[in-house]
Amino acid sequence: MTTARPGATDTSADVAREIAGEQDHVDRVYRELEKASARAAEVEKDGIARGRSSRSGEVRDEELTGLFERDALVYAAAKRRSAIEKQYEGLVFGRLDLGDVETPAAERDIRHIGRLGVRDDDYEPLVVDWRAPAAAAFYRATPVDPMGVLRRRVLRCKGATVVGVEDDLMVPEAPDDIVVVGDGALIAALTRTRGRQMRDIVATIQRHQDEAIRAPSRGVTEITGGPGTGKTVVALHRAAYLLYSERRRFESGGILVVGPSAAYTAYIERVLPSLGEDSVALRALGDLVDGVTASRLDQPEVAAVKGSLRIRRLLSRAASRPPAGAPTHLRAFINGHAVRLDESVLHRIRRQVLRSAQHNLATHQAREQLAQAAWASVRQGERDEFFDAFDSSRDVDEFMRTWWRQVDPREVLLGLADTDLVYGLARGVLDQEESAALALSMREALELGTWSVSDIALIDDLSGKLGPVQEPESEERGFYDIDEYDDLASYGVNDVRAGVDRGVATARTQSVVTPLDPRERLLHGRIERASSSAHVLVDEAQDLSPMQWRVLARRGRNASWTVVGDAAQASWSDREEARAAQTEAYGSHEVRGFHMDTNYRNAREIFAYARDVILPLVPDADIPEAVRETGVDPLDRVVDAPPTSAVEQAVEELLDDVEGSIAVITPRRWADRLAHLDGTGEGRVQVIDPLSTKGLEWDATVVLDPDAIVEESPGGVRVLYVVLTRAAHRMTVLRPG
Repeated sequence: MTTARPGATDTSADVAREIAGEQDHVDRVYRELEKASARAAEVEKDGIARGRSSRSGEVRDEELTGLFERDALVYAAAKRRSAIEKQYEGLVFGRLDLGDVETPAAERDIRHIGRLGVRDDDYEPLVVDWRAPAAAAFYRATPVDPMGVLRRRVLRCKGATVVGVEDDLMVPEAPDDIVVVGDGALIAALTRTRGRQMRDIVATIQRHQDEAIRAPSRGVTEITGGPGTGKTVVALHRAAYLLYSERRRFESGGILVVGPSAAYTAYIERVLPSLGEDSVALRALGDLVDGVTASRLDQPEVAAVKGSLRIRRLLSRAASRPPAGAPTHLRAFINGHAVRLDESVLHRIRRQVLRSAQHNLATHQAREQLAQAAWASVRQGERDEFFDAFDSSRDVDEFMRTWWRQVDPREVLLGLADTDLVYGLARGVLDQEESAALALSMREALELGTWSVSDIALIDDLSGKLGPVQEPESEERGFYDIDEYDDLASYGVNDVRAGVDRGVATARTQSVVTPLDPRERLLHGRIERASSSAHVLVDEAQDLSPMQWRVLARRGRNASWTVVGDAAQASWSDREEARAAQTEAYGSHEVRGFHMDTNYRNAREIFAYARDVILPLVPDADIPEAVRETGVDPLDRVVDAPPTSAVEQAVEELLDDVEGSIAVITPRRWADRLAHLDGTGEGRVQVIDPLSTKGLEWDATVVLDPDAIVEESPGGVRVLYVVLTRAAHRMTVLRPG
């Protein structure tokens, strides 16, 4: 369809001529890009050549400088070449014609907008980077406030080929020489098919979205709105904009992007690299703690226990207990005296030390307190001699190795598989039913050899209480391990050291053996200390438990924040407790808010169905306005159980109706029966559970057993609301009878 400018009608010849003109410019851009890539390769080659020397012996200062220059040149050139190579898909996507209606065509300012700034040999801009101030009008101009723009054009490209253009006119009447083509950029983008990865919509960002993207970097930017309002895409483009506008700060400190699931991070991972940014860490909630990962979900009642701040008291009690297998008394012979310390004394020492220190960092303090208690039990002879003898005692060394050994936080958590232990630790914190459910979930982890997503926050909390596990100090060389043995070649042994070192290095750093025992799998690897980011972006924030907010707080101590959410889609029930934890994570930062109120994703017929489901139960739900119609209502069918054949039939129908992706969204009870459909339809069909649909979208969906989805999901009908708003064009709802 074409859109006529006032007083004139565009023709196919006009469209072909406009596309050809844009193709000429795009071809010129790609020629410059190839030259830039070649220049970067030459710089990289020159960098590698620097620092070379034919001399042997000590390296001169000027040669060290050459090595440094080499590394810097190679790194910068390789990074530039990588950035250039990533931009070949739709590098140029927009154009601005600036001036007023009286401005002659030759005097108008023409700016092409793209993912990367490109200049010609005379340093004249051929493409303006979308994040640059000069490109702001591409997103902010409206007919009410055109910002000097006559026409905004979006180029649709396939690789380096222009396949179409879509124009938005910003003035009441276009100059005679301007042709306005197409349906408008936004509507054109909305009718495209979806794939398994999110497309960036940088070409069709609307003004209110752009204001959120370019908001000040400091403090907290909250982006709210109902389903399909583009919150996620706006937040991701904000991350790219921050890296562009304050690169030194955010590239060195890093940006952490947190989503609800691994399916979500796989879906969005293409967006930021396509915008030229690869300095961003994408993490699902189950991957926030380095050294451990989880995708399994607990039952809702168990997740509620693990996510509440109440459990911190239980974890504190568990972390303060002696490690498994620790002795209950000390018996030693020190400086001619028998020392006997019973369980009550050891307990008092442990409690006293842990008041001011983390267990794994307090070995020295514990040993000092133990020595003081031992002297107090003897008080005979010379005090200093006694302490010297205590410090060198092998009996004490052996005792400390078990009584105050290093403790992995996962080990403490797995100890909660003991129901009686949990009953004791949970006194005044959890009731018996909650305690039993917690212990059962830990036994399930031991049986399966996998953590749940909720467990990750508990591991992180315990890690904060215990401190990082310390590596044992390497043993000092013996008297006869003389330095000359470092040079084995002088003894005629030329290959031993290199060979042994390589073997050890390979065993330690390259070979990865996955344990077969479930407990060993759970304890495999090393929990790393939490590192802080310069900016934290949280999507689907309404789903985070208070304990998960604490995990993020440790990774955003000095960070600015972008937080995206919609309370009506929450799977966490206690919003008051979660909001308090969220506010605490922000610290003293200023909070600014942006609200999105237009649903760009769902056809109006689909969203009306979802709206009618949520409003009776959540009357204050944030309901956006859907802007697109298909004329096709969702199908709602009652089918026989088991529903396998009905789902297969519905998928076949949708494969004929839409060109893009299709999701079969099923509760757990039917998942195994439908697994065979995943990847069918030439990869267009995906079978997925309700909670994993958060933040995702498809061209069409088959929603199976809405009542079971409500029953199985934390958040109940709110999760069903999420499921019912994932389809862009078609939706089929099947209810087993």
